[in-house]
Amino acid sequence: MVILADLAHEMLKMPNILFLVCGTVAIVAIVAGATTKMTTARARERTKREIAAYVAEGSIDADKAVAMLKAGEGPSGEGRA
Repeated sequence: MVILADLAHEMLKMPNILFLVCGTVAIVAIVAGATTKMTTARARERTKREIAAYVAEGSIDADKAVAMLKAGEGPSGEGRA
C-alpha cells in the first residue's frame, strides 16, 4: 500500500506528464471515433451506389433495392454503427 501511495505522490509531483498522457489518450480516442464514423459512412454510401447501379442495369427491382437499403437501418432510420 505504501508503494501505491509513493507512486501517487510521485505522479502528483509531475502533473505535466499526467496531463500529457491524459491529453494524448483523449486525442487518440477522438481521432479513432471520427475515423470509425467516416469509414462507416463511406461504406454505406458505396453500398447505396452499388445498389443503384444494379437497379439501373435492371438486375434488381427498385422495390427490392429499397428493401435492401432499409434492412441496414435501425429504428431511428440511420444505419447501424
